[in-house]
Amino acid sequence: MNIDLTGTSTRRIQEALTQARHLMGGPAVGMVLTLIIVTDESAQYDAVRAATEAAREHPCRVLTVISRDPRGSSSRLDAEIRIGETGPGETVLLRMYGPLAEHADSVVVPLLMPDTPVVTWWPGGKVPKVPAKDPLGQLAQRRVTDSYAARDRLGTLAQLADGYRPGDTDFTWTRLTSWRSLLAAALDQDHDEIVSGEVVAEPDSPSAELLAAWLSIRLGVAVDRAVSEGPGITGVKLTTTGGDIVVHRPDGRVATLCRPEQPDRQVSLMRRPMSELLAEELRRLDPDEVYQEAAARFAKDLAGGTTGEGLATEPVSATADAAKTEAAGKEAAESKRPAASKTPSKSSGTRKAPAKKPSRGKSAGDA
Repeated sequence: MNIDLTGTSTRRIQEALTQARHLMGGPAVGMVLTLIIVTDESAQYDAVRAATEAAREHPCRVLTVISRDPRGSSSRLDAEIRIGETGPGETVLLRMYGPLAEHADSVVVPLLMPDTPVVTWWPGGKVPKVPAKDPLGQLAQRRVTDSYAARDRLGTLAQLADGYRPGDTDFTWTRLTSWRSLLAAALDQDHDEIVSGEVVAEPDSPSAELLAAWLSIRLGVAVDRAVSEGPGITGVKLTTTGGDIVVHRPDGRVATLCRPEQPDRQVSLMRRPMSELLAEELRRLDPDEVYQEAAARFAKDLAGGTTGEGLATEPVSATADAAKTEAAGKEAAESKRPAASKTPSKSSGTRKAPAKKPSRGKSAGDA
C-alpha cells in the first residue's frame, strides 16, 4: 500500500499509518526499532531497498529523511508511506523543503516508535564530523556511517575516529567480518611465532587500513599495507618463523588459505551487499570497543605518517608460490640427508613461541 501526502504534517502522517494498518488487518505494531536514513534524492532508492531487505530480519519503521532545496524561503513537508509491499515493516519517505530541512529532528521525533531502539544511518559520503552530536544522531543508540562512499575515504575515516562516541560504527568495519573470522580461525591452529604482517588491497581502502590496525593490535607486530588492483582486499600475509600464512582472494569471491606444510584450502569470501551489512549492524546495539580500538590506531598512524598505500611489495599470490617452492626445496634437501642426521636430538629441538591470537570481537565483514 502506497500513500502520498503533499504539504502534510507529522500528525497526518501518524494518522495515515494507523489507518493503513487497520485496513491491512494488522492494528498491532510489531516492529522492534526505528531506522532513520539520512540521504539525498540520488541515493535514497538504494538505501531504502537495502533497509527493506534488512527489515525482513529486523521488522522496523524506516524513516528516510531527504532534504530538498533547503535554501528556499517557504517550508514544506511531503511524505510517501509504504506498508506491506516487500517486508513486515513500515517505510516513510520524508521530503523536506526550505528551512524545515535544517530542523529534520523536529519532524522525526513524533514518528519514532515508542519504547524501541533508534538507529541512524548515513549511507552516502556526507557524514557529520561527530555523528553523536548531529541532531538526528542524538536520537539514536546506534549511528552507522560508510566512509568508503566519501570522496576522501581515509580522511573521513580518520575524522570519524577522532569524533568517536560509544554507539558509532562504520560499514568499512562491518565489511571485515569474514576476513577477521577466517584469520582468527586460521590462527586457532598451532603455528610458529608471528613476526610481521601485510594487508594487500586497492588504493584508499579504509577497510584494509582497519584490518591492518586490528591485526597489529591483536598480534603485537608491525603490519604493512600494500597496493593491488582490487577488488577490495585481495590478500593478507602473516610471516612466521616457520613460513608464511597467506590468504589470497583475487576475484572478490573465493579465497585460498595457504599454511606452511599443509595443503591449500579454498574458502568462500564473498563481498557482501549493503543489505547484509545493515542487517548485521542491526543485530547488536551496544558499543563496539574493538572497532574503536582499530579506528583509533588507524587515526594515530595516519597522523604519524606510518599508514597508507604507498608501500612497494610483491603480490600475495607470488608470496604464496614462493612459500610452496621453499617448502618443496626443504623436503628435497631433507630426503638427501643420511638417516642418522634425520633423527633430531633432544637438545636441538626447536620450541614454538606462543603467539597472540586475534580476538574475534564483534563480527565484521569483507571489503
